This record gives sequence, C-alpha cells and structure tokens, in this order.
Amino acid sequence: MSDLTYYNYPGVGESNQKNFHYNQAVRIGDKIECSGQGGWYPEKGVSEIPREINAQIDQAFRNVDLALKTAGGKGWSQVYKVRSYHVPLNNEANEAMVRNFKKWMPNHQPLFTCVGVQRLGEDDMRVEIEVEAYDPQP
Repeated sequence: MSDLTYYNYPGVGESNQKNFHYNQAVRIGDKIECSGQGGWYPEKGVSEIPREINAQIDQAFRNVDLALKTAGGKGWSQVYKVRSYHVPLNNEANEAMVRNFKKWMPNHQPLFTCVGVQRLGEDDMRVEIEVEAYDPQP
C-alpha cells in the first residue's frame, strides 16, 4: 500500500507500533483516519490510564487531536465522523462525549456512532475513539 502514509506520535504511539504492530493514523489523499484513541497519557504509556471515565474521555479527545495533527491535519475542526466504544456505555459516558463534542467542535456536528462493548485493548481502558477527518491538500 505505497500510496498510504502512516503516522505515530511519540510515546504511546511509537511503542504501540513496535509492541502491537499498528499505527495511530493514516493519510489517504485528503482524508485522515485514526486508530481508536484511549485515555492514556502519550508520554507516560498505556499503563497510566486514569480510572475515572470523564478523565479518560477528556484525554482520549486530546489524543485524537494529537494523532490528527501528527498526520498533518488541523485537529478536530476537520473531523466529520466519530466512532466511540465504551465499557460500560452509560449516561455519564454519553454526557462526557457530548461535552467534548461541544468543546472540540463548536462550529459543526459530526456523524457519530456510539457502541457499548465488553472489553477494550487494555484492562483499565473504558473508552476508545476513532475518527475520520477531511484535510484537503493544497
């Protein structure tokens, strides 16, 4: 797949590429797609995920922004589609998602799919957020 360019941010992004054989983002022409971003602190590692759901969701939104910008995008302003996976999916998680949508995308409302799952990639993960963004090249 030579016309795809993959990206990983420093810290967790690079270590996950090495340990789990995947990338954080890919550019496909004018589109950037991100792997599911959890609530980890990029510089500290997956082992330091906050346990509280609001903190995890807030950090996952920051990690999506970092992944998009690492791939050359502008961040959340270019996101048109969001998928989130939650353990558990409840009103607290939904409210945190809406709060972050309003914070990070005050001028538009993306497509959104929200799914409750039994487990995510690490024991303490309670959220993963994937996005697709439109970033036209000059």
